Amino acid sequence: MTEPVRVLVADDQSLLRGSFRVLIDTAPGLRAVGEAGTGAEAVEGARRLRPDVVLMDIRMPGMDGIEATRHIAGSPGTATARVLILTTFDLDEYVYGALRAGAAGFLLKDTSPEVLLAGIRTVAAGESLLAPSVTRRLIAEFARLPGARPGPAPSLGELTDREREVLVLVARGLSNADISTYLHLSSGTVKTYIGRLLSKLRARDRAQLVISAYESGLVTATPREGDATA
Repeated sequence: MTEPVRVLVADDQSLLRGSFRVLIDTAPGLRAVGEAGTGAEAVEGARRLRPDVVLMDIRMPGMDGIEATRHIAGSPGTATARVLILTTFDLDEYVYGALRAGAAGFLLKDTSPEVLLAGIRTVAAGESLLAPSVTRRLIAEFARLPGARPGPAPSLGELTDREREVLVLVARGLSNADISTYLHLSSGTVKTYIGRLLSKLRARDRAQLVISAYESGLVTATPREGDATA
């Protein structure tokens, strides 16, 4: 029998934590293993409970969700936990920082229960939760922020022309299936390229590939026509 996905819920509002916990515990294949009301509690809970996914609020007292994500993603003892950020706004200024800190993706707090549960399963499976339209809007906006200045990335020189091409398409928000169709490659070949990119750029997941593409200057931060409504 497959073990359920273990979820730690981190939010400073006890009512929301309780609601999320009930929702998770009643969903097949998911189990809430703990709660945290602060970032520090989330880090401690991740170390002690070893969850598969941390459902992380950004704005919490003391250590915020970004710093907590950085601790969780950067510590050998908790690095396997996937952080799914919850935010109030789809262009919250903190989201970009959370992705840079190692978050696997993000969802809005007003998302439907079905989407939230699907999102937890998605990041638990090792994927990044970045919808194409949101990817383009988010990164185009926040790649302009101080601390996100494009600059040469030493590892980028190791990429082949095809790998660079795939990285650009990932940064533009295309899914593996979209890339497969666009480049006339098999899905298995696309997965192989993604794996090579993760290895060469020392990225945890697809979200960090997107960040690398913009921060290296390979992809510009100027939105394409229609990106804001795609």
